[in-house]
Amino acid sequence: MAKSWAAFGVDLHLEPSGPGVRKGLTNALREAVRSGRLAPGTRLPSSRSLAADLGIARNTVADAYGDLVAEGWLTARQGSGTRVAESAWPGAPAEPPAPRPRERGRPVYDLVPGTPDLSFFPRTEWLGAARRALAAAPNDVFGYGDPRGRVELRTALAQYLSRARGVRADPERILVCAGFSHGLKILGAVLRARGLRRVAAESFGLDFHWNLLTEAGLRTEPLPFDERGSSTEELTPDAGAVLLTPAHQFPLGVPLHPDRRAAVVDWARRTRGLVLEDDYDGEFRYDRQPVGALQGLDPEHVVYLGTVSKSLAPGLRLGWMVLPQALAREAAAGKGVTDTCGVMDQLTLAEFITSGAYDRHVRAARLRYRRRRDALVEALAVRAPDVRIGGIAAGLHAVLHLPPGTEGAVVQAAAWQGLAVHGLGRYRHAHAVAEPMDALVVGYATPPDHAWEGALEALCRALP
Repeated sequence: MAKSWAAFGVDLHLEPSGPGVRKGLTNALREAVRSGRLAPGTRLPSSRSLAADLGIARNTVADAYGDLVAEGWLTARQGSGTRVAESAWPGAPAEPPAPRPRERGRPVYDLVPGTPDLSFFPRTEWLGAARRALAAAPNDVFGYGDPRGRVELRTALAQYLSRARGVRADPERILVCAGFSHGLKILGAVLRARGLRRVAAESFGLDFHWNLLTEAGLRTEPLPFDERGSSTEELTPDAGAVLLTPAHQFPLGVPLHPDRRAAVVDWARRTRGLVLEDDYDGEFRYDRQPVGALQGLDPEHVVYLGTVSKSLAPGLRLGWMVLPQALAREAAAGKGVTDTCGVMDQLTLAEFITSGAYDRHVRAARLRYRRRRDALVEALAVRAPDVRIGGIAAGLHAVLHLPPGTEGAVVQAAAWQGLAVHGLGRYRHAHAVAEPMDALVVGYATPPDHAWEGALEALCRALP
């Protein structure tokens, strides 16, 4: 009969074989090691604990352990207990390590935009916030919860977004989601259920965002683009909604011109349309006051979407939507009947914000990334003076404008230098009406500090 035990945090499932208790236990343990179910170094329960769990004599367990130590399957040391030997097959020749796939072409440096310096994640402060949040949490937080998210986080976000981004927020209108893509997926389903067929979008952006809308049954149609941003004056009544990055267009980096900000709000009011505002890096402004959220101009016609993916880390999978009153209930229903975001991460982020740790972290990150941006600008002025750099007033990336027809060659040259970097063409909508441009989109926040100098040197070598 198969038996299980739990001791010292180790769960084991044994199927004894062979006559006699000792032999059956020895065979079962040997097979568990041989099959890999017991990994090398795993500490086994004491003979006393195992005997009690299995209902057999302690000497029987001690003898089985002794047999397997003698055979080389286990090791026993004073103070360390009995463990699985490092070699699962005693005396067998070691297998050569499997070659790492694509090792030769693996980039040494990463300048792909979209990720902050993950080594800068505030582990100590986050752990402190988690401890305080857990200590104060009532028992009911561990239930299925409100699909809108924990009220503690929605309240903290309402206060923070109002203060830092000019968002007119109410906790009742905030929906916590697992990042921007999750929020956009919810919105896509809601808009399709409302009868929409088309959503206007920017000529440059992220294809997986457009694909999410397409999967919801919506067609994305790009707007013309120039030095003042997307041409919102050309929005038509049948669009129904428009997806924008107005504070810092991704990836070209220009803020939407004030006239066009006013024009898109006027369009939404006249047509009862919706503006989907992606404020992906609004906290990182360097050269002047941040551009406030578009949502502040008309909260009833703008859906504000934000995340901690750039300010903290994308792996937290935490984002939010601030919704018009008429849309809030539909979006909550579209998310589902239970909260799908981890409650402890929500409570930790709420504590992180209200304690002031989030503001301190953002200020420190802003200074860190500004120094990197300045180093990039200085290096290009010396090493590649013919390359024009844009989109650097804010954000975590820059656009390096290249001579016409050279983008592909420069991306290939960067790969030869061991550098991962994207060309602007990767972010162009398939039906874009904007003029083609050759450029690199350089995520200067991505590398850890120790790799930044090498990445910058590799980039300069690849540029014309």
